[in-house]
Amino acid sequence: MRSAEATLSEIIGAAGAHVPRLLALVEERLVLLAAGHGPVLAEHAGETIAAGGKRMRPLLVVLAAGPHAGRERELVAAAAAVELIHSATLVHDDVLDGARLRRGAPTVWARAGRDVAVATGDLLFSRAFSELTAVGSLAAVRSLSRATSALAEGELLQRQDAWNGSVAIERYLLRCELKTARLFQAACEMGAQVARLSTSQIAELGGFGRGIGLAFQLLDDVLDVAGPASLTGKHRGTDLLDGTVTLPLILARERDARLAAVDLRTITTPAAAEQLCESIEQTGALRESQARALQIVAEAKLALDGLPLENGQRRALNLVADSVAERTA
Repeated sequence: MRSAEATLSEIIGAAGAHVPRLLALVEERLVLLAAGHGPVLAEHAGETIAAGGKRMRPLLVVLAAGPHAGRERELVAAAAAVELIHSATLVHDDVLDGARLRRGAPTVWARAGRDVAVATGDLLFSRAFSELTAVGSLAAVRSLSRATSALAEGELLQRQDAWNGSVAIERYLLRCELKTARLFQAACEMGAQVARLSTSQIAELGGFGRGIGLAFQLLDDVLDVAGPASLTGKHRGTDLLDGTVTLPLILARERDARLAAVDLRTITTPAAAEQLCESIEQTGALRESQARALQIVAEAKLALDGLPLENGQRRALNLVADSVAERTA
């Protein structure tokens, strides 16, 4: 499997020189937006932004717009707004989950407590929509607003489903769409909107983003069960300890009556979670989960075929989809 750095380099190489330049401007803008709101919030918002991550959502904004989109200021603002929303949700998720580490570093909740963490997330949310006014597109505001509402709805569903081993696959997939896929969709839509593409092209690119976002979440859930801590930055079974029911567990319970009888509230230690992960893996549920995700990636890539994209743009978007698929390859 290629490293994340190698994959990103390949994507940027395919897309053209405008991509690294725009992404660098997005980084500069994020730093500025996190500052200027009092020393406490500025510190924690700045550290949240500086923690980095893949920046996949801003990348999708830039790639969906294409190499000749122009409107550089609007494109940077849209990309920054999407990343601010993503960062805000991570801060709030850490509060809800009581997570002490994020990407190997202490979370805002662990460093400064619940109140500061909630305020930091709220600040990032507010700065995102303030930044989006620079885009001057009501459609872009609607796209991000819909995605943000979906995030809240998805989080509520996840809390309602906690420790419920009888969650249906359809409800799980809806939760993944709301919590993850809709923001990927919004990123692609906003890039296309800034580029003034047609309504049908915006919808097609949004569908591509939704597909790879859904697959991203499914494979993330596979990694929680199968991935080594060196890759995921957390112990196996972290979701199980939180009571979060994911596709591997749902499928494993269908295949093994002993797992169906497990009360998830009894999984209270990392050792117990590790043992349950081993049992899930033995049922073949991980392979089936991965196969479903890879099929979604393949369908998302097919959605690009009917779009009038430049060769470099098409190849870069396909490489993004491939990078999602390779998370467990």
